[in-house]
Amino acid sequence: MDVFRIARILKPHGIKGEVKVYPLTDDITRFKKLGDAFIERNGQYDPVMVDGSKYVSEAVVLHIEGYDTPEQAEKLRDLYLCVDRAHAVKLPEGTYFVKDIIGCRVVSTDGTELGKVTDVLETNANDVYVIEGERRLLVPALKKLLDTVDIQNRLIKLDAQVLSEVGLFED
Repeated sequence: MDVFRIARILKPHGIKGEVKVYPLTDDITRFKKLGDAFIERNGQYDPVMVDGSKYVSEAVVLHIEGYDTPEQAEKLRDLYLCVDRAHAVKLPEGTYFVKDIIGCRVVSTDGTELGKVTDVLETNANDVYVIEGERRLLVPALKKLLDTVDIQNRLIKLDAQVLSEVGLFED
């Protein structure tokens, strides 16, 4: 199943079975419209319905249908709330889900094979792609560097000239 983790359930909140969650999404307002979701438990995805959300002191609090007491909500502690691709947020053009970037083959515009993206480091300025090949390479996800991002074909092409200016090889 192609799912996205959107929150980690932290603990029960209150007496009505609500749970406090740690958002794993850039847009926490997405929880206002969330309905169908999944609870990830031991590699399995159990369908659930999120039927309430609120924001308390910068925290997100959700109610999941069928979990109506603190004791029931406690069973959700440290589990992940997920959505399938159909219920994922729509991204603006030129932006991608981290899970779609990881695993992409990376080449430069001069034809050099650089490796595969193994991680994406999120920073305040911009994301940094970790590319494992003959040498480990760190590159910022800058528009001027990213010549082509083809998620369908799992290929990222980096501008060779810009890469020489901003790429960092770890030796």
